[in-house]
Amino acid sequence: MKLFRLASSSCTQGVCRNASKNFFTTSQTPSSEMITQTNKQPLSPTFPTKNEPSSSLYRRISPVGDPDVSIVPVLDQWVSEGREVGKGSLNYIIDSLKKYKRFKHALEISEWMTNKRYIPPMKDDIKNRLQLIYKVHGLAKAEEFYDNISHLFKGYDIDTALLYIYSAERSVEKAESVMQRLRSSGRSMTALPYNIMLNLYHNVGNRAKMDALTEEMAKNGIYRDQHSFIPQLNACAASSDIEGLNGTMAEMEADPRVRMDSKMYIFAAKAFLKVGLVEKGLKLMKDAEMAITDKDRDKSLNALHKMYADLGKKDDVYRIWKWLSEKKIYNSGYRRMISSLLRFGDIEGAERVFEEWETKGLSYDFVVSDELIEVYVKKGDLGKAEVLLKLGIEKGGNPTFRTWYCLAVGYLEDGRVAEGVEALKNATFSCRFLPFQEPIKDKLTVILEYVERRRDVEEVAGFMKSVEAEGIFSSTVCGRLLDFITSKTPES
Repeated sequence: MKLFRLASSSCTQGVCRNASKNFFTTSQTPSSEMITQTNKQPLSPTFPTKNEPSSSLYRRISPVGDPDVSIVPVLDQWVSEGREVGKGSLNYIIDSLKKYKRFKHALEISEWMTNKRYIPPMKDDIKNRLQLIYKVHGLAKAEEFYDNISHLFKGYDIDTALLYIYSAERSVEKAESVMQRLRSSGRSMTALPYNIMLNLYHNVGNRAKMDALTEEMAKNGIYRDQHSFIPQLNACAASSDIEGLNGTMAEMEADPRVRMDSKMYIFAAKAFLKVGLVEKGLKLMKDAEMAITDKDRDKSLNALHKMYADLGKKDDVYRIWKWLSEKKIYNSGYRRMISSLLRFGDIEGAERVFEEWETKGLSYDFVVSDELIEVYVKKGDLGKAEVLLKLGIEKGGNPTFRTWYCLAVGYLEDGRVAEGVEALKNATFSCRFLPFQEPIKDKLTVILEYVERRRDVEEVAGFMKSVEAEGIFSSTVCGRLLDFITSKTPES
């Protein structure tokens, strides 16, 4: 059985060509009730204590996880209550939202700051707004915003942000044009724009231009930092250039200006593993462990945890998990551990980790239980899958598309077609979809239409063959669905 694995005009308001006039010559000033001085202590992004349940603006914003739901009313309500909020506080919240990829809400705060709070934007604010507009609305809106930025704000930093956007778009000509503008700006160049271009040339497979850019850096006395070497490592790995990999690694370790932290060792380990040098990769992973600090601990350990799982190193997976368990682990960490153990066929171990997760009092997320539900369905143990479904709903969880889809497949393969169709309905109409799930959602919608209307047998048969060919359902599932759809008497 194959289970499916699962533009706004407001963008340019507030920082247009008249920005300096609007923000620095206006006679309108914010009242002390509406805005604090920017040197006041920023709001903490952590949840408040029980004694102050609504004192944190972040606490009010954080639960609004749906990007289609605006957080502007939350901000307006906060101000209407006479509460103070300063630029430092808002920027802190923006950074927190960006960390969790909530770019639309971060952009709303950025725009609200200038459109409703009359907080003058600085260059960093405009640079961040440009990046957020790109994340939310795409390249065209980002370019429109950039074109309307006052010349008082444009310069090296904002052009570097635009360069990053063109690199992300793999737009070589536009990126090279901005890079030339940076070279001609008269300002001393740093490694950052060169690193951005090195990444771009690597991503488009132009090793010659990477080498030329590296030579230019050496000629102009711009030393390569740790980020300069990452594209070079990746390029060597992509072309199976083992000699180049060894040479790059030796150069990095010999240069005292290159900070060989855990992240760099992990990047290097991945490059060596990609070309099949497992022993060297494992050594570098051990070096990464030795270099871990409190600052990079969680990110590095999670990366190593996955790498050991990919290599089939079960003992190391458990060892890193024990290390992670010394501090609080969130839902995503439990999901990764359960998934890793299931890859080893260690169902009992995965069940123990799941039971541990249940005792931690974290919010119930079906993304964690889906790992076990899928395995139970594959093994034909629908009873255990149904128990997890019921338990999760009772604890306030919302089944995901994957939850219902796995159960639908299980029911259909078990001959429980009516229950399978009901699960398909839940999968199709009760869940939010990730972009990669949209194609199968469309297929399931058509299947349910066939169930509802009992269309022409030949047409239904042809459609089910295409569903089988695309790997959405097995031949057994397709056969039972076809019988159900074309039967004169619907199954009760």
